Amino acid sequence: MAEKPEIKIGYLKITDHLILGVTDLKLKKGMEKFEHCTLKPVLKNGWNEVADALSVKSLDGAFLLAPTAMDMFKAGVDLKLLLFAHKSGSVLVKSKNAHIETIEDFAGKIVLIPYQLSVHNMLFHKLLSEKGLKPGRSTEKGIDVILEVVAPFQMPEAIELDEEGEIGGFIVAEPFGSQVVAKGHGEEFCLSKDLWPNHPCCVFVMRNEIIEKHPEAIQEICNSFVRSGLAIDAQPEPASIIGGNFLSQDKDVIKKVLTDPPDRILTGELFPIIDDLDTIQKYMMDEMKIMTSLIDLEKFVDTGFARQAGAK
Repeated sequence: MAEKPEIKIGYLKITDHLILGVTDLKLKKGMEKFEHCTLKPVLKNGWNEVADALSVKSLDGAFLLAPTAMDMFKAGVDLKLLLFAHKSGSVLVKSKNAHIETIEDFAGKIVLIPYQLSVHNMLFHKLLSEKGLKPGRSTEKGIDVILEVVAPFQMPEAIELDEEGEIGGFIVAEPFGSQVVAKGHGEEFCLSKDLWPNHPCCVFVMRNEIIEKHPEAIQEICNSFVRSGLAIDAQPEPASIIGGNFLSQDKDVIKKVLTDPPDRILTGELFPIIDDLDTIQKYMMDEMKIMTSLIDLEKFVDTGFARQAGAK
């Protein structure tokens, strides 16, 4: 009997990736059993690490920002998007020291984003543009709000150390926003779901050569992720305990993220919606000018595994 392949999947310590933590726990406790593979979650510290590891094939798959995944596909990395990892789930936090009351108050401030090719950047750009403000890097001309890319786990410390209030705030996946709020260093400005209800953000991608080599293994992984997503939505209390352990976060912070409000993050509907991905790439090309061309989403997205898994 051939040895089962070990499927290495990259992730960050963010609530967006909690379905991986739930599946990992179910496997370790014997609540589920994979017949065709073993699963190895591989923790990374930032989005560049995830992207680089996929590019050099040290990961088989990953939870990745949707726009970053699209850009990698465009650059020739043979990836397939199989599932959404969640919907919504991010927050714009204003620093207590920055004295922000309105969106216009971010003018002249630094705002931290997790990655340039992220839905966070897109949503913040849209929010500012509606008020006539232009975000960009400090080297660009005519910029009203300076954007700096910082790894999600480093954002709370950046806010805490900024006594002068030069940093207006940050937009990022939970639980880092709620963590800063809980410690009294910031306040919620708005939730990402209120800027774009049920928006995609992180997606589950696999290298195509792994899919072709081990399709049954990838199917059982997708099946488990879909079940895990439904379980998180249905039972946020035990999910928050799992999340606290898997993400090394206070379980009360995770519980708040999963329940307050109930649709802050959703994990029960993971079927990839191509129109939503198209909205992202067109906005980033036409409005933000950070994508130079569109990709063929029909070639990038494989909905077959999601459909077989019963994803909604």
